Amino acid sequence: MKFVLDIFAKMINFDYELVPAPGNKWGAPLANGSFSGMMGLLQREEVELAIAPFFVTPPRETAADFSEPVYYDSYAILMVRPEIVNDMSGFLKPFAPTVWLMIVLSLLCMTVAMSRVARYEEVVVFSLPATTTWAKATLWAIQAFSQEGSHWLPRKHGGRLLVSTWLMASLVFMSSYSGILTAMLTVPRVNIPIDSLKDLVAQSDLPWRIEADSFMYNFFLKAEDNLRQGVFSKKAGTFQDCWADRQAIADGEFAAICDRITMMKAMSWDFSTTGRCHLYISREKVYDNGYLSIAFKTKSKYLPAANKIIKTLKMTGHLNKWLADQITNTTQCLKPPSADIGAGISPLSIEAFSGPLLVLLTGLTMGGVVLVAEHLMKLLD
Repeated sequence: MKFVLDIFAKMINFDYELVPAPGNKWGAPLANGSFSGMMGLLQREEVELAIAPFFVTPPRETAADFSEPVYYDSYAILMVRPEIVNDMSGFLKPFAPTVWLMIVLSLLCMTVAMSRVARYEEVVVFSLPATTTWAKATLWAIQAFSQEGSHWLPRKHGGRLLVSTWLMASLVFMSSYSGILTAMLTVPRVNIPIDSLKDLVAQSDLPWRIEADSFMYNFFLKAEDNLRQGVFSKKAGTFQDCWADRQAIADGEFAAICDRITMMKAMSWDFSTTGRCHLYISREKVYDNGYLSIAFKTKSKYLPAANKIIKTLKMTGHLNKWLADQITNTTQCLKPPSADIGAGISPLSIEAFSGPLLVLLTGLTMGGVVLVAEHLMKLLD
């Protein structure tokens, strides 16, 4: 915003000296009624104005006068960008755990029903030699479920009706599984663990901090609902501001609650310096449609003229151009993380198949153990 200060100085005819804020903080109300940071300088009339645009709040209006709104903004959560992580159990993800449980129960029920019905028909109804065994029924149910052929079938109509039923159910199960798995492998999904305040509080993997002596600090400090109280009580501390700590946020040290303009500036800086996107903005806003203004000391003689200049800058589009210049190179980074995969179908890595390979290795190991056990039992006999 220094270009606005230079316009003020030229149009209103004054010279200025930049004074750093104590602790580089915006300023928050203290217990004795005074303010810290930049707001404290204005309240004590040690400076004429604070050029950085402030979110206007009732407590701040008691310490300073504010100009015409410079622009409107919102707050959201800024964090390290989620990436595709190969999941060893990914081959199980096409179905929810409850669906897998129902499939296993269906397989067990069908095995029991098939062995009982087929054997009952053979022995009791038609007085035939018993050929149905638990092993045959179990093997047939598994083969049918995995879409394999089987040489064994029940000899009578009751059992064959169960065969038809299980074949239709297995067709639905396996077709759904293969279709969903193919879609998941072709277009991988990126898990986004934090997209709202509720997500933020519910997780424990990524700590979060709040800007010290800021509007957001008091917003959560004085919150009355459980969610925002949880955000404040479980925070990992405070930090200077989102722009100063942008590298720490991009490195995944902590998540931060920041205004959207600053977040997009950080994204622009990140992409311009690295050529990649390392930051992500949550979809749900924490605070929406607040307006930001330049703060002046109470009854400043420069405020009326400054308001006229701000109105002119807004009408001529100069403020919008300034905002646009701050947030270049953000188009790619504002896309969802799944867009980072790129176009086309990429080859699958060994990590993507680590789960099925582990199952195969486990099966081979168990088969070898059983073979050795059978051989030992034969030697003992």
